[in-house]
Amino acid sequence: MPAQPSKLAQQLLDAQVAHHLAELRGDRLTATATSLADDLLDAAGQHQVADLVDADLVKDVVARALSTVPRSPAVSGVIELVLDVVRAGPAEPAPLSDLVERERVADLVDALLALSPVLDRALSQLADSPLIGTVATRFMGRIVGEVLQANKAVTDKVPGLGTLMSFGTSTAAKVVGAADRQFEGLLGDTVGKSGAFAVRRLSRIIVETMQDPTTRDAILQAWDVVAAEKVTGLDRHASREEIGDVVDAVHELVASALESEQARQLSGVLVDAFLDHFGGYTATELLEQLELDRVDLRDDIVRAAPTLVGLLDESGALERIIRSRLEPFYASSEVAAILG
Repeated sequence: MPAQPSKLAQQLLDAQVAHHLAELRGDRLTATATSLADDLLDAAGQHQVADLVDADLVKDVVARALSTVPRSPAVSGVIELVLDVVRAGPAEPAPLSDLVERERVADLVDALLALSPVLDRALSQLADSPLIGTVATRFMGRIVGEVLQANKAVTDKVPGLGTLMSFGTSTAAKVVGAADRQFEGLLGDTVGKSGAFAVRRLSRIIVETMQDPTTRDAILQAWDVVAAEKVTGLDRHASREEIGDVVDAVHELVASALESEQARQLSGVLVDAFLDHFGGYTATELLEQLELDRVDLRDDIVRAAPTLVGLLDESGALERIIRSRLEPFYASSEVAAILG
């Protein structure tokens, strides 16, 4: 059995518990919380961040969080909640322009269009994929087919030229009739010559379109049309099952990626980089770098304290916690010796 405080020690324990409870009740709670918050911020503000945290410990915590949190029931519940809110939309629909400024959209468009050389290199690397080459060939074939159909509609209006166009199309169709392929397929193979050529040509079209000065204006004009529409729920456009399937697939993709060893290593690199960059700052200086006002942070702690401490006090847990932490001291042999 654990040692019990003597009668005098018990009286001292009761007095100290009552003192701490008084400090955490009523109007005195605000002063106590303010004083504690100031003391903690003052103490932490005198030390560099690198001295306050253990890099290896932070890495373990981050890696464990990445591997467990994304698949937790809480995250799944949050996803379901967000899904319901997105489907329902805002209580009072408002134009998208009220949410996103056009200047910010223009900045984003400029940044994305400036990546055309990077996109060109990335698309060029896909030229060696046979399957991507097949898709690109068919796509190019369809484009050429649509162009020919449009030209045929024009030539039909010219006496004699429409008949010649039809004859050429019919002849080409007979050539590929044995393989039962569409005329567009033949054109795609003829124009592309190979999947790699089709990919490179399609990539060139995309990049040149991005570099075209009118592309920016066209995108912003499209944004103006979209921005004028009021933001509503997605339930008007897709069912919950359809949206849920997409959200679940993205969630599973993110969760599986974050729990991989590569993500764990990357998180460790990010922790090291953060400490290398900000480790020399004190906690107070770091708050300034994050543009977090110390007074606001303290006031937030003070505002949150009454609710939390009040609930603990009403349930009796507050007194139980304080007493359980102090009682071993008053039951110790050192206190018994002091009290005689």
